[in-house]
Amino acid sequence: MRIGLVSCRCENRNIPFNISQIERALRETRGEADLLCFGEAFLQGFDSLCWNYETDQAMAAGLSSEPISHLKALTKQYGTALLTGYIEKDQDRLYSSCVVLADGEILYNYRRISRGWKEYTITDGHYCEGTVTEPFELHGKKIMLALCGDLWDYPERFRTEHLLIWPVYVNYTREDWENGVLDDYARQAAVAAKETLMINPIDRNPVSHGGAFRFLNGSVCERTPFDEEKILIINAE
Repeated sequence: MRIGLVSCRCENRNIPFNISQIERALRETRGEADLLCFGEAFLQGFDSLCWNYETDQAMAAGLSSEPISHLKALTKQYGTALLTGYIEKDQDRLYSSCVVLADGEILYNYRRISRGWKEYTITDGHYCEGTVTEPFELHGKKIMLALCGDLWDYPERFRTEHLLIWPVYVNYTREDWENGVLDDYARQAAVAAKETLMINPIDRNPVSHGGAFRFLNGSVCERTPFDEEKILIINAE
């Protein structure tokens, strides 16, 4: 299976623009990838929430919402599956989630289990974490999925012999990334899996330098440059 890791720019509170970025990647990789993966909260932008529930619930998207329906239609149009982070609304609860869509259907929906996605000192019970960690299957291949701080707080929950996909939103400086932070992420991923694919979106406010990475046995073996909109195609056995 060919997996595309898409490190591209997203904008906070601009769902139409972010969907256009997803569709652009689908067009550019048509016939070259079976699955395209985007970073944490890519649909709305990681800093799209203000921690006022009445405002934030309008920004979130349910699984039956128009934005998710639009993405489902794109998977049928382009014949490529999608994996993207988003802020999910389920009744009166909000989550940092990641949805996998294929052939116009919802294949899997994962809810981040670690609390670092929110300002937990000021948020109330509307802002929630998931409890379930399990692999999903696409084209006969089992894949484990974790979101950002999950692998730092609960690495034992994600130990797998299968491929691990790790969408994140992390805004270290380029100097920090190159001077040890990237290697730290590679080593932490190895606590859970032999092979991990990590995707970080590019953001202008606050600045996130993005990047797509393949980690193998605790080392970086493939990557895209920081600050460049690139798609890293991985041939997953």
